[in-house]
Amino acid sequence: MSFGTSLTGLNAAAADLDVTGNNLANSQTVGFKASRAEFADIFAVSKTGLPRLSVGQGVRLAAVSQQFTQGQLSFTGNVLDLAITDDGFFRMNDRGSVVYTRAGAFHLDREGYIVDNNGRRLTGKSVDSPLPWTDLRVNINDMAPQQSNRLEINANLQARSEPPLTAPFDPSDPDSYNYSTSTTVYDSLGGAHQITFFFIKADPAADPAGEAIWTVRAQVGDNLLPETVTLSFSDATGRLTAPVAQDFDLTGLMPRDTTAPNSPMLAVDFSNLTQYGTPFGVTRLIPDGYPPGQFTDLTIESNGIIMARYSNGQTMEIGQIMLARFNSPENLQAIGNNAWIETHGSGQPIIDAPGASGMGNIQSGALELSNVNVSEQLVKMITAQRAYQANAKMISTQDQITQEILNIR
Repeated sequence: MSFGTSLTGLNAAAADLDVTGNNLANSQTVGFKASRAEFADIFAVSKTGLPRLSVGQGVRLAAVSQQFTQGQLSFTGNVLDLAITDDGFFRMNDRGSVVYTRAGAFHLDREGYIVDNNGRRLTGKSVDSPLPWTDLRVNINDMAPQQSNRLEINANLQARSEPPLTAPFDPSDPDSYNYSTSTTVYDSLGGAHQITFFFIKADPAADPAGEAIWTVRAQVGDNLLPETVTLSFSDATGRLTAPVAQDFDLTGLMPRDTTAPNSPMLAVDFSNLTQYGTPFGVTRLIPDGYPPGQFTDLTIESNGIIMARYSNGQTMEIGQIMLARFNSPENLQAIGNNAWIETHGSGQPIIDAPGASGMGNIQSGALELSNVNVSEQLVKMITAQRAYQANAKMISTQDQITQEILNIR
């Protein structure tokens, strides 16, 4: 009996060494989760046997369970290197099959899909698809331009300003206006055009009681626009007495998309102009259009939202990485290449955005390293080796005892 019992001990120690060896071999594998050999004792007791007289029959390997503890983060600076802090898995499309991984070393393939080193595509919510899951793809093409349709001006016109020295207004004569400011607007093809606004203080004698009047004219390139804007400020508060907005007709001055709403017009909001005692100053003068742009890089937020950046300073949301978590991740089935598939024991995945409902956050520019503790594994290796030697010694001892019995005369 001792031979069989010791043999189970040898097998168990060998299995423990196998598990430890696999852990050590993957100590540098990104996203790897260490395994642990778990054993159970063997008892062979008949129905009529006395439990207190039962002798164990050895040991058996009960399970090899993976330990899904957090691995250390290694910061790489590569935007598409992604690490999950805390719970969750990346959901991957492996040529039609769904697998899950913690290894976040991603890159773009030639079609713009976000893939790992095995060609599996990262999935999530895409702004280009109504489906709940789709392969995330980065638009690496140029961004189309957007014509300028709106413009907001935030500025202060100095309250102590005097009317211009000369009249009537002439954009080429700086003595015929008080202040001017310029910005760039864009046509439907992305072409840049300079628009200049001129501010002209009216004669105080013509002002109504308690109000100050200013006139605003606009010029695109060398073309003075016909629209005239009149602004009335309260002498007591320095604020406009009524909000003012004006549509400037750009017909014939630049290409305009005729299918866009109000396409010939540039709507300018003057509502945030003030007349305080401080010098003239412009705090905001930004149109809503932009020129065409080329793809430059990506940014990925901690909640999984992927933003593409372009050379024109614009950003575009591509989609959002969604994570999956399991009630029993230890029961996931490992299939190699840092991937797992769900099983009946693991339960179905719970899908949500990073940072929500117990999900971990995503750290861009970092990788989760293996959670293998090399020092701990070396100690386990020595322990398993000693257990193997002890069981081998037990077999040798039993052999000697058997030999002694055979030598009795």
